[in-house]
Amino acid sequence: MNPQWIHPSLKKTTNIQITDAMKTVYSILAASALSLSAPLNVTAQGNSTHELNVINQLATQSAVSSMPVSQLLNAPGNEALKAFFFTPVKDPTLLKGKRIAVLAADGFEEIELTGPVWYFKALGAQVDIIAPKFNPAPARYGLSTPEMAKDHIMAIQYLNPVGWIKVDRTADQIKVDEYDAVFIPGGAWNPDNLRNDKDVIRFIQEFNKSGKLIAAICHGPVVLASADILKGKKLTGYWNIQVDLKNAGGEVLEQPVVTDGNLITSRHPIDVSDFSIAVKDWLITR
Repeated sequence: MNPQWIHPSLKKTTNIQITDAMKTVYSILAASALSLSAPLNVTAQGNSTHELNVINQLATQSAVSSMPVSQLLNAPGNEALKAFFFTPVKDPTLLKGKRIAVLAADGFEEIELTGPVWYFKALGAQVDIIAPKFNPAPARYGLSTPEMAKDHIMAIQYLNPVGWIKVDRTADQIKVDEYDAVFIPGGAWNPDNLRNDKDVIRFIQEFNKSGKLIAAICHGPVVLASADILKGKKLTGYWNIQVDLKNAGGEVLEQPVVTDGNLITSRHPIDVSDFSIAVKDWLITR
């Protein structure tokens, strides 16, 4: 992501590492070049043409896609979202003393994490990025993992990897009494990574028993379904997970944001401003 696309106040209030767009492109192209070299290695090792043909059929064509944050904010219909980010907050101490844990893993939707984090920090809150313990894939999966994956998690934009953010703590290290609220961003991969982590599920269940705020946006609410805390709750979420939320006992509403007791949920990246404001309002009244 090119730094010129980021509003100055966002740079000051987050610990997000802004990676130059061209470096990202070069990295992807380099990875593509390495994958394309695999068939050549097969030939060099004296394997059959048949094996080469099979490998070429198993591999898909690489492509580079990009949606800078500025493009989302400038899209027709998102004027209110743009105004939310570019209008300076009136009281930078409004959430002073509040502690918020962000539960996230590889594959989180970028703006659904960076947007609320920017806002809560701008209002004076302490915000920690919490991820499951690093657990590299088994060798037989044939995957290579960048060194930074040990203490960073990967952002996506509608399924396209775009960058990394530093993790402050891991889920096995945190306790309920350390935070006033927890929120879970979406992203199609992120919730699947979270819902299979026993430390994440344990923390959510204990946090819910405390009555403190739990907030989730987009695909994030499915993690709450895995924690079995949705029975009888009114909520919302991304359209293709709404049936899962109903099956978990929730009453799904088609609204930008739904608040029910200590639960706040939203549907989509375009709801980030409504979601963030609802979390702020909940925290300042308690």
